Amino acid sequence: MPTFGPQHLWFLLQAAGWTLALSAIAFIGGGLLGFCVALARISPNRIVRGLATVYVQVVQGTPLLILLFMIYFGLAIAGFDQLPALIAAGAGLTIYASGFLGEIWRGCIEAVPKTQWEAAECLALSPWQRLTRVVLPQAMRLATAPTVGFLVQIVKNTSLASVVGFVELSQAGKLINNSIFQPFIIFVTVAIFYFAICYPLSAWSRGLERRLNVGRR
Repeated sequence: MPTFGPQHLWFLLQAAGWTLALSAIAFIGGGLLGFCVALARISPNRIVRGLATVYVQVVQGTPLLILLFMIYFGLAIAGFDQLPALIAAGAGLTIYASGFLGEIWRGCIEAVPKTQWEAAECLALSPWQRLTRVVLPQAMRLATAPTVGFLVQIVKNTSLASVVGFVELSQAGKLINNSIFQPFIIFVTVAIFYFAICYPLSAWSRGLERRLNVGRR
């Protein structure tokens, strides 16, 4: 029976690259959509605010696994059954990330003292200028550490993308184990890969939190 060797390690390394690519798609797409969600959540328009609230509740109340199934089979029913698994997995993770990032950023925007809004209004700035020139720069400082922390969760949650046929790091480990059945060394190696990806992000998040010292400002 073959044993775990360099060819398996190379296969895991390639799968780690796909994990990073999927994480980047989810973070960038989820960030853009999440920013719109955050703005809608603080909108003075009650209907817009209500729709955004429903969206967040649905996304946060649906397990990611179910969300991936819904996206994958929904796209197939709509006639997009030939789309690469990366697209289906990226769409599911983007929606998932947008629901959580939108709420993180909404909370950070609302954490900026109202006096800052009032001071900007006294300078005769328009609502958009008050938001972009006064409030968002302060909210970004609050949001940086939790946003990076959530990025770690996105990386870990890519392991669920295998349900739509996407071969990422954990799925690559399963495939190798099915061929040589050496689960301990295979999944220890997979765990080391995840650690090598996530630890720098966690350390960066902690560093940002200390540097910004948000709680004491």
